[in-house]
Amino acid sequence: MATGWLDRIGSTPLLPLDRLFPNDRGITVYGKLELMNPTGSAKDRTARRMISAALESGELAPGAVVVESSSGNMAISLSAICSYLGIRFISVIDPRTTAQNIAIMKAFGAEVSYVAEPDPVTGEYLPARLARVEQLLREWPHSYWPNQYGNPHNWQAHANGTMAEIAHALPRVDYVIGGVSTCGTMLGCSTYIRNHGLGTKVVAVDAAGSVILGGDKGPRRFPGLGAGIVPPFGQERFMDLAVTVKDRDMAMACRALAKAESLLAGPSSGACIAALHSLMDRIPDGSVCVVMLHDRGERYMDTVFNDKWMLQQFGHSLPPAGGGSPCSI
Repeated sequence: MATGWLDRIGSTPLLPLDRLFPNDRGITVYGKLELMNPTGSAKDRTARRMISAALESGELAPGAVVVESSSGNMAISLSAICSYLGIRFISVIDPRTTAQNIAIMKAFGAEVSYVAEPDPVTGEYLPARLARVEQLLREWPHSYWPNQYGNPHNWQAHANGTMAEIAHALPRVDYVIGGVSTCGTMLGCSTYIRNHGLGTKVVAVDAAGSVILGGDKGPRRFPGLGAGIVPPFGQERFMDLAVTVKDRDMAMACRALAKAESLLAGPSSGACIAALHSLMDRIPDGSVCVVMLHDRGERYMDTVFNDKWMLQQFGHSLPPAGGGSPCSI
């Protein structure tokens, strides 16, 4: 595996979020700044580990094509890593993929394969995207599918990386809060916690409209959080608490984070902030909490941080983004 910026993936800082979560109960909240990975999200960890392992095992040989289904951050991470390593990459996308994310993928040299219609049986795009992946794998005999939904290197990247870093940085962690999509991040955190006998509780955060944590299927505005089917890593109950967050609450939490802490993060991060906010009355005094800030917010300037879009989507007045002072969620 080549060196360079790939070696800068991980080792992301923990930042106290004192202004966003002021309290007189001794509760400390840290943000795990996964948005500071080189391409701007936690998916850098997973993508690097999957590609590295495939190269070492020979599954991914020189001249092969990497094909993956992704609506956003994983595709961007794979686009950048494959570009750096001189590997052709095709991302299978659907209508929920934003124009900005597509532009970023293409800037790194990725090709896109567009799935316009959902799976006729489930009504979901993910099965349709996976069917397209299978089609492309047949068309390209020397192709490789990382399979972020079922590749154990997904959750292992977070067991050996994300949660290990948190545990080494803090003498005690009572709660770790993170979003679920493939479920790799939080399954990895849970595995580390279990293997090391820690007392940390895992809070899994899902989007309203997602079925991963048992919710009812419905529309979701933002990619990168939730799913219309339960992924393989979500089949086992790895969390202690499960929280579902509505799209508006995700967006408002992103704005609150920007206003209070001057951090721009995406909706999956906002969901984690909103989830912890909803749990504060139940969290014991003196607890130490870590919230995953999964990705950067600059990719959502046309949505979360756009007043006109927010009003169109949610239909009532909103406080402006930014402002330099603490803001309630």
